[in-house]
Amino acid sequence: MIELGVNIDHIATVRQARRTYEPDPVWGAVEAHLGGADGITVHLREDRRHIQDADVRRLKETTQIKLNLEMAATDEMVGIACATRPEMAMLVPEGRHEVTTEGGLDIVGQEARLKDVIARLRDAGITTSVFIDAEIPQIEAAARIGASVCEIHTGPYAHAFYEKGRDAEAPAVLAELQKIRVAGRAIRQLGMRFNAGHALNYYNVQPVARLAGIRELHIGHAIVSRAVFTGLREAVREMKALMVAAAANPEAE
Repeated sequence: MIELGVNIDHIATVRQARRTYEPDPVWGAVEAHLGGADGITVHLREDRRHIQDADVRRLKETTQIKLNLEMAATDEMVGIACATRPEMAMLVPEGRHEVTTEGGLDIVGQEARLKDVIARLRDAGITTSVFIDAEIPQIEAAARIGASVCEIHTGPYAHAFYEKGRDAEAPAVLAELQKIRVAGRAIRQLGMRFNAGHALNYYNVQPVARLAGIRELHIGHAIVSRAVFTGLREAVREMKALMVAAAANPEAE
């Protein structure tokens, strides 16, 4: 069964706009759970622009589904992860001036350092994940450093989908989907779990959810955006229903 990890960063974004105590991301996690989420994702950024350290601690204490902590591969973040012990930690690239994550982690260029980070997280009992572009050299490097999960960056696919008028059969869209498909096959052949995420929404999610062997999608902005109008529980329910319907008719291996 395909799983949905709901990223609740932007609940905290609204809160931090006023530097107040509401809306509470922990409350959001509960609502997401009740809507059918299988996990909660948060990105504790170095500049603390949305999620705060206390949010991570409270989510770990309160959330009854798995917690995925997105983080830069820094000593500070590794220390926080090892102290908090989320079910999964996902290493992502991070830039202070970016609005959101702009691309996958370059594992090839920093294998030795990332191998040490992965080992420290694994020794703390945390499932290790890396957020990477759909590139075979990066996937092979992820296996070499000992990652358990590869999450493929679906941003290029999502952007092509939007730019081509939401035409799922446009050549540019199919080309990006094929890159994800090939990456997923390589990930699984190397014994890692195939996840995906970034910029997925209610219009473009099903072709990705239908890919052979995909285990989990992480989606945030689209769900929180819809929740403004429908409520978070319903927004999560609608996304999960789309994913499950697509995964019920997966592509052939």
